[in-house]
Amino acid sequence: MRFIIIILIFTGISCFAQTAEEVKFSNDIALMERDAHMHLFSGKETTVNSDNYDVKYYRCEWEVDPAIRYIKGQITIYFKTIVASTSISVDLMSPLVTDSVIQRGSHLSFTQAAEGLQINFPSNINAAVLDSVSIYYQGVPPSTGFGSFIQTTHAGIPVMWSLSEPYGAKDWWPCKNRLDDKADSIDIIITNPVTYKAASNGLLQYEAITGNETKKITHWKHRYPIATYLICFAVTNYTVFNNNVQLGNKNVPMVTYCYPESLADFQAGTQNTLDAMQLFHDHFGDYPFINEKYGHVQFSWGGGMEHQTSTFIVNMGESLVAHELGHQWFGDKVTCGSWEDIWLNEGFATYLARFYMENKYPATMISNRRGVVNSITSATGGSVKVNDTTNVNRIFSGRLSYDKGSYLVQMLRLKLDDDSFFKGLKKYLEEPSITYGFARTADLKRILEEVSGQNLTNFFNQWYNGEGYPTYQVQWSDFGSSSVQIKMNQVTSDPSVSFFEMPVPLKFKNASQEKTIVVDHTVNGEFFTRYIGFKPDTVLVDPEYWLISKNNTTAKTTFVNTGNPSVEVYPNPMQYPVTVFLQNFSRGNADMALYNDAGQLIHKQNIILVNGGEIIQLNVRNLSRGVYILKITAGDFTYTKKLLR
Repeated sequence: MRFIIIILIFTGISCFAQTAEEVKFSNDIALMERDAHMHLFSGKETTVNSDNYDVKYYRCEWEVDPAIRYIKGQITIYFKTIVASTSISVDLMSPLVTDSVIQRGSHLSFTQAAEGLQINFPSNINAAVLDSVSIYYQGVPPSTGFGSFIQTTHAGIPVMWSLSEPYGAKDWWPCKNRLDDKADSIDIIITNPVTYKAASNGLLQYEAITGNETKKITHWKHRYPIATYLICFAVTNYTVFNNNVQLGNKNVPMVTYCYPESLADFQAGTQNTLDAMQLFHDHFGDYPFINEKYGHVQFSWGGGMEHQTSTFIVNMGESLVAHELGHQWFGDKVTCGSWEDIWLNEGFATYLARFYMENKYPATMISNRRGVVNSITSATGGSVKVNDTTNVNRIFSGRLSYDKGSYLVQMLRLKLDDDSFFKGLKKYLEEPSITYGFARTADLKRILEEVSGQNLTNFFNQWYNGEGYPTYQVQWSDFGSSSVQIKMNQVTSDPSVSFFEMPVPLKFKNASQEKTIVVDHTVNGEFFTRYIGFKPDTVLVDPEYWLISKNNTTAKTTFVNTGNPSVEVYPNPMQYPVTVFLQNFSRGNADMALYNDAGQLIHKQNIILVNGGEIIQLNVRNLSRGVYILKITAGDFTYTKKLLR
């Protein structure tokens, strides 16, 4: 969700053009979301006991007039009992009055309290039984400051919309107001004065004139699982236009409802959505609601809200558009299972917006990343994990949940490599246990480990649970005419983490040449030797800002030969070529052998140790995936290393 901002940032210019604007974007939307949800977090997610049933389907029939703050509705809920039950309860705020509850043509008794409605059955319903009730209600939805049901004007014309994240749906309709139960599908039928159009989730089934041509009925159908807070509607004198985007063999409609006075701006901005849709589809898997549509619905508050298939948006600012679209994958298809894990929604959507902007405007990448890192490191502490889910300021922290959360995504990409990163995220989004449902950080960790073969426990303990960031201290020296020796240390900004494990990019350069290498920094005092191909005079730490770090230093020095033989092998997992460094050996020979996991010899060679060391490159291009063992012997020295391919 994105509530916002200074509107000038988004109107007619790229909000990614300068670092300050990108940082302000993240901070302002986080601030607005915090303020928006302040009143909602003062209470519980739900005020009723709704553990005894699972919602399967909602049929929502609403009659509204955008000129009048009032709603009249009929909500039919199909549910399956989890345990034998004589009643069910739904959330509903008391200013709304329940007229009746009907089950198969018979009136049921009910009790309405301040924030809930208990519906009583004439006899016990056994466990696992599918049943339904229809609730007839009406009234003026409560005004709760930010509001979940808005009636206002644009250009002097009445407009009405809903906005329920996280728990505001109960302000305007009876529902199971929880994050852990998605309806399998919904139908939404809206009746309003004939001069207006109604937008909602899913596919438009029909618009029909009724009531002596004074009213219009609009039917929307959505056949994907959906969280309660993502169900929406908006009504005003919308102008509607259509675009299409080709995703694989599917031609997906993009339907935009905008104010007539905004038509030109919205038409001009839709190409950005089409570009972002194609990019996200290619890298993160099928658009989640590919059999229906994606749409924009203009509303008059700053920012946007990622309603499923139908994003409510103030204008077509490019970064805003990409962020809200990204939520269709991260937040809508898979929703965070707890506010503790809000980065699974907001961190990922923030990253996807940056991913899109970097692909489209690569020249701005470094300056904008620098701005985000400066924002994250503006304080020495703070974890991505929300340790106090009652603190709305912490949940909607722009520095931590949005910016640092997005950087965890980016650093996972560096750590895993692009292949494992994108495969892992696709698997996360498609995992049967969480797809179109809910996920926790542990689910993401498990899936990325399965795909990459890496153990990510330290990464998540340090970067997700832990606080702060590292400051890298790099010492280096020449190693012959074309290689360098490197010693890596770090200090951390917060005592919760003594050391941050992470691959660290280092750029070596001279007046005419440069090369970036990546060293896997796992302990303080760690030595690396790398072939550069030339003699450098300068080294830069993380020049493209892949990492969260601050105040890094470099120094050229001369290392003393310890006389202790050592071997370094990289990269691991193996990619062509694999480089083997032998250092501090006595003159003579060494034997090197590579075995597969069955113990079969794959490769063997003799190495002549000149000046106590040597650099060898192994050709692993034709090796199949699996586990290999590298063994090196020289006199009494033996080195054994497990390598992955």
